[in-house]
Amino acid sequence: MDENLIKKYRLFLKDSIRKAVDFSQTDQSRGIAPPPVEKPYQNEATRIELPAFEHFQNMRRMNIVSAIKNRVSRRSYSNKPLSLEQLSFLLWATQGIKQVLDSGHALRMVPSAGCRHAFETYLCVLNVHGLEQGIYRYLPLEHQLLFEFSEENLGGKIVHAVFGQPYPGIASVTFMWTTIPYRMEWRYGMAAHKVIAIDAGHVCQNLYLACESLGLGTCAIAAYDQEALDSLLRIDGQDEFAIYLASVGNM
Repeated sequence: MDENLIKKYRLFLKDSIRKAVDFSQTDQSRGIAPPPVEKPYQNEATRIELPAFEHFQNMRRMNIVSAIKNRVSRRSYSNKPLSLEQLSFLLWATQGIKQVLDSGHALRMVPSAGCRHAFETYLCVLNVHGLEQGIYRYLPLEHQLLFEFSEENLGGKIVHAVFGQPYPGIASVTFMWTTIPYRMEWRYGMAAHKVIAIDAGHVCQNLYLACESLGLGTCAIAAYDQEALDSLLRIDGQDEFAIYLASVGNM
């Protein structure tokens, strides 16, 4: 191993960068308005209403001790489709909004540094009852799904984008989180990037525990072809790019 490179990249895990940032010069400190909580969309776009919180009360539930104890990565799934109620719960648990504070800040079900929540949630839907196969995006403010586009051989393409790992191709749905770094950079400047990575862990752990509580399987995926996945999602790979995935299905 290149020792100099090892030392360089270990710096990402440290918070030393904070000492070098002039926080008086961040866009927040300069009075620039924060970026919006949610990525904009066209008004005429197809949106699907998701079952509301009240519908979750009758779903199978497991106590938090059992969910933590039983949590494990599961890569084998049955052909049984996910219900829209189950998908709605998983989206609510990972990026749902508790309270909108203003146009640039909202409290969610997961913590985020400075309440910045730099992620968008895309879904590769292959087997969800009531949804056609395709790529969707979660709209947390509306608690809706935005239909982005359909794609031929979508299962094969998502497998290709994760270097041939097969389980996203047989999952009911694969969560694909992208980051819009400026949401965090607006407040923290060059100190933003480590906390974006930390926040991704918060989101995925909530998915694991929510899946356990419903008797579903999930597996986080951190090895993927960056350019292939960004291309599949039709995002620019600079101001927005994929950062984490997790496949979900019935066991």
